[in-house]
Amino acid sequence: MSLLEQLVAETKETFKSRFGRDPRWVVAAPGRVNLIGEHTDYNDGFVFPMAIERYTVIAADSREGDTGDTATIYSVGLDEQVDIRIRQPIAPQDQVKWWSYVQGTVAGCLDAGLQPEPFDAVIASDVPLGGGLSSSAALEASTATLIETMTGTTLDRIRKMFLCQKAEHEYAKMPCGIMDQYASIMAEKDHLLLLDCRSQQAEMVPLSDPSVSVLIINSNVKHELTGSEYPERRAQCHRVAGILGKPALRDATMEMLEAAKDQMDDVHFRRARHVIGEDIRTAAAAEALKQGDWDTVGRNMYASHFSLRDDYEVSCEEIDVLVDIAQSIGREGGVIGSRITGGGFGGCTVSLVETSKVGEVADAIARAYKEKTGIEPTLFATRPAQGAMVL
Repeated sequence: MSLLEQLVAETKETFKSRFGRDPRWVVAAPGRVNLIGEHTDYNDGFVFPMAIERYTVIAADSREGDTGDTATIYSVGLDEQVDIRIRQPIAPQDQVKWWSYVQGTVAGCLDAGLQPEPFDAVIASDVPLGGGLSSSAALEASTATLIETMTGTTLDRIRKMFLCQKAEHEYAKMPCGIMDQYASIMAEKDHLLLLDCRSQQAEMVPLSDPSVSVLIINSNVKHELTGSEYPERRAQCHRVAGILGKPALRDATMEMLEAAKDQMDDVHFRRARHVIGEDIRTAAAAEALKQGDWDTVGRNMYASHFSLRDDYEVSCEEIDVLVDIAQSIGREGGVIGSRITGGGFGGCTVSLVETSKVGEVADAIARAYKEKTGIEPTLFATRPAQGAMVL
């Protein structure tokens, strides 16, 4: 039994024990990992994610004869049950809770003309929370897929993606780009997505070489933030784009940035240098992956990490330790490349590793990381997974 099949069985059983009947619908949406292309999506740039074999599953059934205006949602992971509104008017709350993502997605579905009947649902997930693997997008995408299934209406997938992104912006108050929701909804099995965040078009790039695996390592560290870090960096990028006279940093070159260096402070210069360089690295890594040029892919992954550490300043000591350990193992030990993935300040690293050495590499990194930090990491290998689905 696969991890997804096991999670589905457990979610269905929880639904039956909690609500006294079998669920009528079961849906799932995956988390994602970004191989390279970080903090470029809200700059109209390029990203290179894939869905991972970790999912958020929702089991649900309508409440026959109920004419009310709520749905009852139970979270297995948090052991918390709430009632949310399924009729307008719905407005974002001041405080962001786990169910804010669900409520915001339901509100978006209502605006799109999808009106579910009152229902009960159980949500379970094996996407790590706070690890930069898009647990929130998986929750939004699975919720939207459930509402589609319940109402018998299929949304255009781009519209569905924007609906989920809007839920995160307005209800979770996180000004994310489109990558997370796009990957969770659009991903195809055994493919990465080279996504142009301006055109919202993605090229599906096969990751079909069985000799290479994706290893995700959760540092199990998430540093407390003030909440201003991401909006501040987004604003800094937009400010530099304005100085350069461009719609977004995606349209800028390193030469333009260097020429305007005296018009901005060092922090703004370094933020823009990361974004412009990251677009170049992402395109180079995607092309190298198509050609099976793993050395070039690895070099660009390390360069991406160092830029995120030094120019964008979103890494942290524990993540740097993980990347340093991976780099010290090197190609001779089976590691092709490694970097931070996700928004930063903790969370996960993503590494490309020779499949025959995954177990050996994982053990070595876990052992060295615990020796240096005292923290047990969580590690798993994954193949590119399928996006949101009805089961």
